[in-house]
Amino acid sequence: MHPPVESGPDGQRSGALRRVLLPLALAQFICSFAGSNMNVMINDISQDLDTTVQGVQIAITSFLLVMAALMIPGGKLTDRYGRKRCFTAGLVLFGAGALLCAVAPGLGVLMLGYSILEGVGTALLIPPVYILTTLLFSGVAGRARAFGAISAMGGVGAAAGPLIGGLITSALGWRWAFVFQALIVAAIVWLSRRVPDPLPPDPTRHFDTRGAVLSAAGLVLVVTGILAADNSGWLMIGLMAAGALVLLLFFRWVREQERAGGEPLLSTALFQNRTSNLGLVTQNAQWLVLMGSSFVVAAYLQVVRGYNAIETGLIFTAATAGLLTSSLAAGRLARRRPQRNLIMAGFVVTAAGIGTLLAMVIGTPKVWAFAPGLLLIGLGIGLMLTPSVNVVQSSFGDDLQGEISGLSRSVSNLGSSLGTAIAGTVIVAGITKTPERAYGLAMVVLAVVALLGLAAAAFLPKPGLPVAGAPVPGEP
Repeated sequence: MHPPVESGPDGQRSGALRRVLLPLALAQFICSFAGSNMNVMINDISQDLDTTVQGVQIAITSFLLVMAALMIPGGKLTDRYGRKRCFTAGLVLFGAGALLCAVAPGLGVLMLGYSILEGVGTALLIPPVYILTTLLFSGVAGRARAFGAISAMGGVGAAAGPLIGGLITSALGWRWAFVFQALIVAAIVWLSRRVPDPLPPDPTRHFDTRGAVLSAAGLVLVVTGILAADNSGWLMIGLMAAGALVLLLFFRWVREQERAGGEPLLSTALFQNRTSNLGLVTQNAQWLVLMGSSFVVAAYLQVVRGYNAIETGLIFTAATAGLLTSSLAAGRLARRRPQRNLIMAGFVVTAAGIGTLLAMVIGTPKVWAFAPGLLLIGLGIGLMLTPSVNVVQSSFGDDLQGEISGLSRSVSNLGSSLGTAIAGTVIVAGITKTPERAYGLAMVVLAVVALLGLAAAAFLPKPGLPVAGAPVPGEP
């Protein structure tokens, strides 16, 4: 097994840090970018492919949902086939999907390349990013710096997606945004040649196929039910009820497998750590608010205000600046402030940003009215991304890193898909009839989620009071 990156001399450690972190951080960047850059292409894609705003919303939500549904199985596969191999395979799938999108003649092919191939590719490559980081970096401060770099790139990818996507779309066309993704993926494959895999793959490890199918089906049904809310209330209730039932069957199957001495898709031990559970809730809420607000603001700007892709992207510069500023300070803040306090402060700032967007935008034609709220949301999200990840990943030892990484990324991506599905459905339902009301309701929903995240963070253990039976963060 390779020693942690931090165990060598300063020069060697610094070089190893750059070699490992750069491709891993870029991988998180491009996956987050792919989830948000489509928001500024709503009008361009719908006109070019003869579809609707709801059609583009479904494509975006499906991409995020495929990631969420397959992230847990993807994390588990790393034990069997190796983290580096899964990482590379995911990059290849992602790149192929991006190229297919670049030549898509219709929405169906776009969804095949974007929602399916890029979604599956992301589910394969993201768990290794967090597993490798946890295994290669030791100590709370060291992991905080590493997760800070990766989370910062992920957050910047999500926040800057509209700006970069808008620039590319306005200058060259929306299809070139997918060519950009493919080029970044090719660079990551080349840069990751020397990234070590700390643990050897174990081909004898059992893969719980039934559990993977049940967990994926349950998540798909729940989110599909939310998307169906605009068409039929009964269909929404039916799909969500079916999804809840399938997820219940999944957890029942997991317990049966453990009692029989088998190896299920997820260990129930993952849900017995109070700190980790609360950290997962905060992760879900963070990404729900970030992706939900991104879609809502982008749709409102393009459909209601009539802004084009570049104008919409430029408005999101405020969110990008805020998120980059707070994310880059994450490592330093982690050494000076308890992680619980950083997460709580992040939700407070984020909620204030949503409130500002509500107060300043409705009834105000000025474009600058969006900047203060988006800036606060970016600052708040960036402030708490790294602490939440570190809290969850550091709650378990090396033997459970594959599972907790898959679960952590699944919960985060589920938050992203729920944000686009819930807030997106609210605004799409009334954007052509009562746009101001639809925008306001969507923002209120996101504000409630931010307050729920704050409540979950408040129950995290206070500094110096670790949960009984839980390992000390940073010392798995």
